[in-house]
Amino acid sequence: MQFRTLRIAARTKMKAMTGVRMDKWLWAARFFKTRSLAARACELGRIESNGTKAKPSRDVRVGDLLQIKNDAGEFQVQILLLSEIRGPAAVAQTLYRETEASKELRAQRAEERKATPYFEVLGDSKPSKRDRRALNRLRGRL
Repeated sequence: MQFRTLRIAARTKMKAMTGVRMDKWLWAARFFKTRSLAARACELGRIESNGTKAKPSRDVRVGDLLQIKNDAGEFQVQILLLSEIRGPAAVAQTLYRETEASKELRAQRAEERKATPYFEVLGDSKPSKRDRRALNRLRGRL
């Protein structure tokens, strides 16, 4: 077991000097649950590296600026450390630093989502007379 740990540590150390594949780093940094989802996001153009669309096989290096769009929102991060091994969330957060502008934008969008009213989805049947009257009051028609 200890030999395997040393081998993984040595491999990670070598990669730290050269770079890591984009999809592996995104997966290791926990922006995507699987590496194939990270690769798909790259193919769809949802990942930008230093202002250009990134391919899954592109190497990322320390200091690169990534713009990531996923289900959780849009992130703009600077790479601090490289890893191709997925670890705990606490370790994954040390791999990057989110820019202040990105944090503010995500907080602003969260506030906007909270401010939007929640509407219940009506059932499969047509609205009852009571429901129609409530909808008319809501729309301003009396």
